Amino acid sequence: MQLFTIREMKRAAQEGRAEASLHGQIEVLLEKQTKDGKPFWEFTLADAEDRFTLRVWNDSPNFAVCAGLAKGQFLEIEGEFATHPNYGLEARRWQCRALEPSEIETLLGGSQELQQKQARDFEAVVRLVSTIADPRLRNLCELFLAEFGDRFRRTAAARTYHHARRGGLVEHVAQMMRGADKIAEVYSWLNRDLLLCGVLLHDSGKLWENCMEARGFEMPYSERGELMGHISIGIELLNTLWRKLMATEAAAGWNALRPTSEDVRNHLIHLIAAHHGEMEFGSPVFPKTPEAAALHYLDNLDAKLEMMFGAYQTGTPLAARIVERVRPLPANLVFPLERFEPPQERGAT
Repeated sequence: MQLFTIREMKRAAQEGRAEASLHGQIEVLLEKQTKDGKPFWEFTLADAEDRFTLRVWNDSPNFAVCAGLAKGQFLEIEGEFATHPNYGLEARRWQCRALEPSEIETLLGGSQELQQKQARDFEAVVRLVSTIADPRLRNLCELFLAEFGDRFRRTAAARTYHHARRGGLVEHVAQMMRGADKIAEVYSWLNRDLLLCGVLLHDSGKLWENCMEARGFEMPYSERGELMGHISIGIELLNTLWRKLMATEAAAGWNALRPTSEDVRNHLIHLIAAHHGEMEFGSPVFPKTPEAAALHYLDNLDAKLEMMFGAYQTGTPLAARIVERVRPLPANLVFPLERFEPPQERGAT
């Protein structure tokens, strides 16, 4: 049978039943009960880009099979896939087997397209960091990438809503940095250096809140992440890196720089603290500087557009060009207007 990724399977199942197979890792495995007290198994299978939840009722021949599965196991699910109106992607008449080591390695790497995209995005981050003129901010970004680059590259930007995949934070940050670079051209009074550095570090606390395991797609919860949240962790990380930076030989020559290093640090802390925009969404302060406002809207814009384009690909169709609401977006979605293409001149080749 043809091997699909989970996202490809979701698309195929929207068009009707699809007989195929997919590879993934068991992220969650639970034995539950219905309202009538009947047992059933529920497990979530994840790959490099997406995940789906499979429910196995007690009258299924696979009910006993689930008792022999384990969280973290890598599986192939082969069978008939369809879209359930309430549960989304589901498998019928399926069978499973453990993946071979070579298959696991291929799965962990993700699709060739995803690998290439995330490699380009990481290169964009490094390139834009190199253009920061303020040596304090540039060196701070380079120190962050040197110490935490590997962890950064396997961290998701969120658990569910946007860029919720291995390496998703790199994609999110790269797109925001590209946007910040362009916005700083239009709004020339913005501090481009501060904005670019703030974008790179704004979600740095997620390296402990949303980081995936080195060899898997599970995003374990951490006590640190639960107790502090990524904004507080990000501020703590910034201060730790800043102290290291100020202890270097290069820092001895920065005393005469303006603005002062302490002002730079305080404004950078504010960008991290205010990037959610509202106290009810977890920020301890509102954005109070132009750079903080710009970062907040860049963050919100990239998250919202990622959710919208994801919904166009895998959301539930309600009618031609209309997709059912995907939370936390506020309403059903309509497909965007196609771009204008000028008619070819007669005789053109």
